[in-house]
Amino acid sequence: MQISSKLSDARISFKSSLILSRELKGKRVGSAKQFLDGLINQTTNIDGKHYTTVAKTFLQLLKSAEANARQKNLDTEKLFVKIAKTDKARKFVRPKSRFKFRGREAKTANIEIILEER
Repeated sequence: MQISSKLSDARISFKSSLILSRELKGKRVGSAKQFLDGLINQTTNIDGKHYTTVAKTFLQLLKSAEANARQKNLDTEKLFVKIAKTDKARKFVRPKSRFKFRGREAKTANIEIILEER
């Protein structure tokens, strides 16, 4: 049985979230949470970078998917990340209220995590 969790128009970099989703694919949920906590606390890195804001968003989404699995009465010890997918989101142009950021496009991404029980 598959459990999914989605986040649309997240204010994070598409490129960074693509790198992080490749790292998470195939990991167990417990080890994926430890990996993301390590990135947030800057004890582990990926090619010298920590990706803290992206890791916070992914950790929030992973906890949501785990809660969905608990709701469906699945064993959380046997869950692993089957699919961690990132897509480009719509273009978000910043408002004209600040002169410095007027007309700039903000970085956005759509994220989806699918968990499965082995």
